[in-house]
Amino acid sequence: MKHVAKKRFGQNFLTDQTIIASLINAINPQKNQTLVEIGPGLGALTKPLLKKIDHLHVVEIDRDIVSWMQTEYAKPSYASNQITIHNIDALKFDFSKLGNQLRVTGNLPYNISTPILFHLLDNLAHIADMHFMLQKEVVERMVAQPSTPAYGRLSVMLQYHLSMEYLITVPPEAFEPAPKVESAFVRCVPHTSLPFVAKDTALFAKIVMAAFGQRRKTIRNTLKEYMQDEDFVHLSLNPQLRAENLSVKSFVDISNFCSNK
Repeated sequence: MKHVAKKRFGQNFLTDQTIIASLINAINPQKNQTLVEIGPGLGALTKPLLKKIDHLHVVEIDRDIVSWMQTEYAKPSYASNQITIHNIDALKFDFSKLGNQLRVTGNLPYNISTPILFHLLDNLAHIADMHFMLQKEVVERMVAQPSTPAYGRLSVMLQYHLSMEYLITVPPEAFEPAPKVESAFVRCVPHTSLPFVAKDTALFAKIVMAAFGQRRKTIRNTLKEYMQDEDFVHLSLNPQLRAENLSVKSFVDISNFCSNK
């Protein structure tokens, strides 16, 4: 199929077969598992996945690609009814309806990758693991440690829920058309039990957002709506620190302290 990539959908199609093989090896799909691919495109991951598993769910917003898939995967070379196509925006898709222990993967559209990650957090109780191709900068932010330039709100919110591993760096020339940035493949596994438990997750999220809202300011200033000077003393936290210096545990401690006020 000759398909012109659509900028509004953030389409860049992976074509490097060596890298594709590495990604499939990293995912390590097994026959009886429920796999869901977001943004299957022209089948770079879809086709090798179908060789490994009994059934695959794909979530694709582009109707032209959906039309192509309906023809392509109806060919005799593919098992009958081996693929279920969900023609819907991934941000609106209810992953929970596919059951539990879902394994989610895909080359996420870079323009909406962060909203998709947060949407998946809402479905996390049904997910076993996730493997995604993302902009390298985003993956670096996901796995960043405190007191590093890449550490921010995304790091804290995802690390609260997930254990993550940076797997593979992918150069622009591995795609068609080539994006202007490097990409990376990341593994995300929900914590079996949360290392630190926020009593009020909504409050936790608000505090993290406030702290990083003006990241050059100290937490004494960014969290003044929530914390007084004596509160920082109670928590043994230096109010002159910036948000980037606080661990996930520190944010949970602040959140739980505030929830008890």
